[in-house]
Amino acid sequence: MISLDEARRRVLDGVSPLTPREIACEHSAGLVVARDVIAAENVPPFANTAVDGYAVRAADVNLAVGVGDASAADGASATCELRVIGTLAAGDGTEWSVGAGEALRIMTGAVMPAGADAVVMVEDTEALAGNRVRMRKRTAAGAAVRPVGDDVRRGDVVFAHGTVLSPAGAGVLSSINARRVSVYPRAKVALLSTGDELVTDGSPLRRGQIRESNLTMLKILLDNSECEVSNLGVVADDEAMLARMLLDAARNNDAIVTSGGASMGDFDVVKAVLSRIAEMQWMQMAIKPAKPFAFGILAVDDRRVPVFGLPGNPVSSMISFELLARPALRKMMGHTRDLVRPLVRAIADAPLRRKPDGKVHFMRVFAQFGDDGRVHVRDTGPQGSHQLAATSAANALAVVPDGTGVVAGADVEVMLLGNQ
Repeated sequence: MISLDEARRRVLDGVSPLTPREIACEHSAGLVVARDVIAAENVPPFANTAVDGYAVRAADVNLAVGVGDASAADGASATCELRVIGTLAAGDGTEWSVGAGEALRIMTGAVMPAGADAVVMVEDTEALAGNRVRMRKRTAAGAAVRPVGDDVRRGDVVFAHGTVLSPAGAGVLSSINARRVSVYPRAKVALLSTGDELVTDGSPLRRGQIRESNLTMLKILLDNSECEVSNLGVVADDEAMLARMLLDAARNNDAIVTSGGASMGDFDVVKAVLSRIAEMQWMQMAIKPAKPFAFGILAVDDRRVPVFGLPGNPVSSMISFELLARPALRKMMGHTRDLVRPLVRAIADAPLRRKPDGKVHFMRVFAQFGDDGRVHVRDTGPQGSHQLAATSAANALAVVPDGTGVVAGADVEVMLLGNQ
């Protein structure tokens, strides 16, 4: 057996980032920037107001209220009255100029008029008859004004190579008119399973048959990893048919994920076919569950496509995906950091029992913050590699080293699952 670290090294060494491409910014969230994005425009492009109120000259307001007036300074009273010369809404291109003793009614986002250097929010004013307004508080030059380039300045490196774009990041791209952006694309992944015992159509089970569950689970895990998935379904235990399907999948996808066929069994059709048509490594890792794992390269035409062979037991399939396939797919999609999900120190609220067997156990646990601000975990039930129902309640994996387990109240290292 080999260690998980050695298996992961082999897998990560065997994959490379995909060729970057330009895509529309509205489709970029979740992807990794392949080339620095430099702002060609200021954001905002003009000075504008941050509130609804009145654009004024701060000196007018402060002079009228009285700089030395303590009651005015704390907003208790004010005697400043200004003449309202008009109203300016956001998007209105009318050019206004505010002179001495004047105020311009202005709406959030509107261009600051010439002469004005502050905005008094409407809640701090009182509208009077005869197009006049009373200021109830002093103000300062620049108050409630967003200057040019307050968010982004022309020439700024807004997103450096390697940045993962968020939904807000996609919005920033729009704000600087970067309508297209160079990113590492989503990996196109072909997903398939084999087994004559698997039933997918809802029909009654015959003796020896089971419902297929791995493809449903793995499709969602791949979707959540920002991959584009081609679900090829369950393939019959027919070597010629499987070989044709795998070769065709390699021609049209960036990676292949198979469920079943990673073990040492005598009847694994996937293993027989991949051993013949691909350069494969069949690994036995010192972990439980998910001890068997297969990785290799399927060469077809001018393409070299990674193949990830996951075990057939559903819990093993999920964990081997998380520990090995997902980090490799993230590397292919341009990620250089956080390839593996984060590990945190947690407290076991109840014993996490196991038996010594020379392996590291990944126990399915539920993690949550306690009143002490630390992460606390408890197991979610039976830990068999076939027991997916108990696993469905888990949001983390407790990394339990070889031995008898972790006693209640002790620290344990935990891998947090879910979208990162």
